[in-house]
Amino acid sequence: MSDFRVRRWAAWAPGLQTQEAWGAWLAAPAWPLPAKEAVAPLAEVPAMTRRRIDPLGRAALQVAWWAQGDAPTGPVVFASRWGEIARSVALLKQLAEGEALSPTSFSLSVHNASSALYSIARGDTANYSALSAGPASAAAGVCEALGLLADGAPQVLVVSVEGELPEPYQSFEKQPGPLRAWAALLESADSGLRLRATPPETVTDGEPAWLPPDLATLRFLAGSAPSWEQRGSAGGWSWSRHG
Repeated sequence: MSDFRVRRWAAWAPGLQTQEAWGAWLAAPAWPLPAKEAVAPLAEVPAMTRRRIDPLGRAALQVAWWAQGDAPTGPVVFASRWGEIARSVALLKQLAEGEALSPTSFSLSVHNASSALYSIARGDTANYSALSAGPASAAAGVCEALGLLADGAPQVLVVSVEGELPEPYQSFEKQPGPLRAWAALLESADSGLRLRATPPETVTDGEPAWLPPDLATLRFLAGSAPSWEQRGSAGGWSWSRHG
């Protein structure tokens, strides 16, 4: 694929709420992230709308706003392995107990809920995508963005958001951790970062093996890692820096 660069990035987690704090953490990451109770402020969204958004959605919208800023409208790609699954589980429990379901809760439980809320809040009619690709969800988001850049988009915003699975499904998550989100505004470059698909491997995780792939991706995009290999049984991704 063509080279690209990061125009601007932003990240948020309950214990890491500024870019300076994230920069220090990315330089010497430790897992799990600092455990604190907090929600993203999301002051850019009116209070009445903000109250309807779950913490995961608030984190996603907050980093998207920080990274995009006043940049011209362009395509946006949201990537999350599980999305608003906590809201979906709550709806399923209500359904099993014979309770009436809230149309608002249902509309906010779908995988593209955060992207829809961001589009509405900004009055944006650009191309929006919402992706899920297991542990490679963040990589899939960047790959989608590179395709949009190759198709002529001047910039593409990629948003990654992950959170801890609710109780019924926690056994499916190898690296449970607190809520975190990051966004990166990408653009084409003559020489810069590269993402390349690799053949299937027997190794299920790349380097650093203990760091969740979404945060390893951020660590590379933010410049704290020169390269890294993300591998899996269905194929992987090679991330490298040039020029």
